[in-house]
Amino acid sequence: MVIDFGSFYNFPYEFDKIFNDVFNPHHNRRRKASYPPLNIVEDENNIYIRAEIPGISIEDMEITVTDKNLVLKGERKLPEGRYFRQERPSGVFQRIVSINTTVNVDRITASTKDGILNITLPKTETSVPRKVGITVE
Repeated sequence: MVIDFGSFYNFPYEFDKIFNDVFNPHHNRRRKASYPPLNIVEDENNIYIRAEIPGISIEDMEITVTDKNLVLKGERKLPEGRYFRQERPSGVFQRIVSINTTVNVDRITASTKDGILNITLPKTETSVPRKVGITVE
């Protein structure tokens, strides 16, 4: 039998968590709904999306790109066993990322390494910003 004293020793944190759940019920739901965590970076030519997906098989994931959104769907399967504590999220997830620029769908790439999914969305020529010269009259 496993006895977990971690919550007892961390009583101030647990009390604050209960307090926040009662007076701000949407606080934790927002964080839990955002899985997998993402970083989105942009340069002149590309949009880069990096998602943390450790322990998720590529066969259990799907990436779909529409005109305005990138949809990342998947499932983190829970290994069989008798759990005394489960802190890592499991189950089906979906993240929708709004793309506010046109991308070249034929050149999108996705790769994974060390539990990080890297998606590169190349911008189209019409969406790349251009400097406009100003003339003095």
